Amino acid sequence: MTSEQPTVLVVDFGAQYAQLIARRVREARVYSEIVPHTEPAEAMLARRPAALILSGGPASVYAPGAPSLDPGLLDSDVPVFGICYGFQAMALVLGGRVEHTGESEYGAAQLRVAEGESTLFHGLPREQQVWMSHGDRVVVPPEGFRVTASTSGSPVAAFEHQRARLAGVQFHPEVLHSEHGQAVLEHFLYEIAGISPTWTTSGVIDEQVEAIRAQVGDRRVLAGLSGGVDSAVAAALVQRAVGDRLTCVFVDHGLLRKGEAEQVERDFVAATGVDLKVVEAAERFLVALAGVSDPESKRKIIGREFIRVFEQAAREVVAEAGARGDGVDFLVQGTLYPDVVESGGGAGTANIKSHHNVGGLPDDLSFTLIEPLRALFKDEVRAVGAELGLPAEIVWRQPFPGPGLGIRIVGEVTRERLEVLREADAIAREELSRAGLDRQIWQCPVVLLADVRSVGVAGDGRSYGHPVVLRPVSSEDAMTADWSRLPYDVLARISTRITNEVAAVNRVVLDVTSKPPGTIEWE
Repeated sequence: MTSEQPTVLVVDFGAQYAQLIARRVREARVYSEIVPHTEPAEAMLARRPAALILSGGPASVYAPGAPSLDPGLLDSDVPVFGICYGFQAMALVLGGRVEHTGESEYGAAQLRVAEGESTLFHGLPREQQVWMSHGDRVVVPPEGFRVTASTSGSPVAAFEHQRARLAGVQFHPEVLHSEHGQAVLEHFLYEIAGISPTWTTSGVIDEQVEAIRAQVGDRRVLAGLSGGVDSAVAAALVQRAVGDRLTCVFVDHGLLRKGEAEQVERDFVAATGVDLKVVEAAERFLVALAGVSDPESKRKIIGREFIRVFEQAAREVVAEAGARGDGVDFLVQGTLYPDVVESGGGAGTANIKSHHNVGGLPDDLSFTLIEPLRALFKDEVRAVGAELGLPAEIVWRQPFPGPGLGIRIVGEVTRERLEVLREADAIAREELSRAGLDRQIWQCPVVLLADVRSVGVAGDGRSYGHPVVLRPVSSEDAMTADWSRLPYDVLARISTRITNEVAAVNRVVLDVTSKPPGTIEWE
């Protein structure tokens, strides 16, 4: 993002919700980034943040080695908002008292807003449900702070210091279980920190186009397309910047869902006019996977073959460009902000990330990376894709694993089993779309239990077919997920159609496991 854009830094004290806080700030139309609590205060303040938000965390402020809060952050004239652990650390540094009482608050709690003036809670109900997760609690606020809310377990559940522009809450305003949490957060951003809600994804396109042109100059760029939204939007954004100096490579490994290869080859090209090189490699992958049932072995084989196919395609593109007197110096990667955070900052290395199917390129195919989406979350990427004019089928494509259907077949991957799964999956997606549910769930993997046979009835005789599993899940970031409560009539239509139209399947079952303990994918 540009230096002119007001930025809120979310200081991460090990919170499982740090990314969610950053998302909520952006939903308030204020740009935000996450920084580790170990980053020196001087480095944070050198970024000239418009405000700081101190996240929660699993530690006790009194525990040996607990994350510490540099007092310099609170003496800097930068507005600060503490949440949970960040709230307690803030109170402790400023001279308040935090106690470990042995009485914890976890889950829903009733918050009572104090009488009198409050910027955080003005216009909100005097009693509201909030979400708690703490063992310690603030019992005495720092001098000059006004207690503005409490719960039965937290006498100081919120405090404010208007003149110093400091505030905090014991609960988690970023989670949906806190009824008015977003309003509380926005009151801090707009009224205490004085930030105007001006950030949108619409400015990302112009900003990135300008940056890409400055980086690339008159040289050529290579991009790998997977069929997913991240790689498609990244490539479309670069193509907007450099035009026909971008070449995209699409490796069709034969493990995509029904119609997805055609989406890339037809719809993406029609929308962007991009130069696309398609590599048909389905037979190669089937041969490599023959006789293999172990999930991890399948993943490694698919990744290995993808590297080999992509590197050969990349060499051909480089050779063709060289014959014309051009050089291919840049590689587009669809890295998103969660990838950057989870990799500890995302220093740019010339490796295609594993979730893009490739573990790395050989030394003689080294490129400088272009990562135009590295500041964005998935929903923001979709918004950029829509503005770039990409088809809705690509922009709203549900997350799909790099190894594709290869890890949604429990057992050996064969041509016949892939066709069975493609048909069952296509029916499920079609019915979810018809019911208007495909954008309300995170994704709905369909899994073929290829090594399992169950007895059924077909006409007047018995059948021995395969079961398929429906795995509808709801999630914001895939780190945790819950199974989606789909309407029974939709489930019934999916089951009836699959068992009627896909001859090899005679049973449809529903996976109702959350994550954790289960993963989203079966393999």
